[in-house]
Amino acid sequence: MASHPANHSYRHPAPDYRLVLDGRDITPAFNARLESLTLTDNRGFEADTLDISLDDSDGKLAIPDRGVTVALFLGWRGEPLVDKGTFVVDEVEHSGTPDRLTLRGKSADLRAGLITKQTKSWAGHKIGEIVKAIAAAHGLTPRVSQGLAGLTLEHIDQTNESDVNLLTRLARDHDALATVKKGMLLFMPIGEAETVSGTPFPTATITRASGDQHRFAMAERDTYTAVKAYYQDIRGGTHGEVLVNAKGSTATGGKRKNKSANTEIKASAENTKVLRHTYASKTTAERAAKAEWQRLQRGVASFSLNLARGRADLFPELPVIVQGFKPEIDATDWLIARATHSLSSSGFTTSLEMELKVSSSA
Repeated sequence: MASHPANHSYRHPAPDYRLVLDGRDITPAFNARLESLTLTDNRGFEADTLDISLDDSDGKLAIPDRGVTVALFLGWRGEPLVDKGTFVVDEVEHSGTPDRLTLRGKSADLRAGLITKQTKSWAGHKIGEIVKAIAAAHGLTPRVSQGLAGLTLEHIDQTNESDVNLLTRLARDHDALATVKKGMLLFMPIGEAETVSGTPFPTATITRASGDQHRFAMAERDTYTAVKAYYQDIRGGTHGEVLVNAKGSTATGGKRKNKSANTEIKASAENTKVLRHTYASKTTAERAAKAEWQRLQRGVASFSLNLARGRADLFPELPVIVQGFKPEIDATDWLIARATHSLSSSGFTTSLEMELKVSSSA
């Protein structure tokens, strides 16, 4: 029979957890049955997932209904446990032998209405106004960064598209993060996220001694050196393109009636990424090109790290500095893109996937 990880003997404090099923603490009933627990904490609207495997060799576990909610608190014995969110169980599996009950759930923050397709047209609205309207429609509290809230969108259509897809599209065009956490609809630049109380995330420090395995990779060979976006302003009768690279941005274009206007920017030897979408104005094209440029810069290097001693306080969008690795790694500002927390009879570990932290002004 499986034993609760907290009952194992460790030289450092034992891992600990608490599970609350539909408001009822079920941890005591699971202590001797928990075989493994894995939480995958994702960025944005990609649902966080929770997998729980329980020993049912005595056949006494009842199969729970789908749709029940499970709240998870995770950490170490003798320390405050970290609230890791609430999950809706959407899959139940019983297997054997030995008999095992597996529960799988997804984060409960994503309202059903947010993924319902609808058709709207947004013209002349600020990003803050759009986020506020969507939040109000789903009983959420909006929180938009000051730098993004006042940006005006000339026109954007929501055609048979869910609010989640619309927000994801807006976020991509502005290199922002759109997500729902604890009843709040958040919209803010990637790498500049805040807590629900409005304070910036602290920077976490991880030393080589905390790690178990790591992998650092750089991808210079196929790195783009510029991003190009086209625009066609129907109301203004102009069209053209914007090019963004390490030196900044340049644009060219003219009146649509001037068919001989030069609307091609020569990228010379640059490896240019061309955005497929044609934007409604030069301003929106430039924003999208800059956002894609910043996204490409974050992808130039990646750093994955397995922590032998799990840290439940680590989550996506948290800035990180590391110590004790190569100078190039230690000198880099990192940003957590995904965190996976695993609890089993072997202990509590955390795996991180990190990317470069790029300033929004870069």
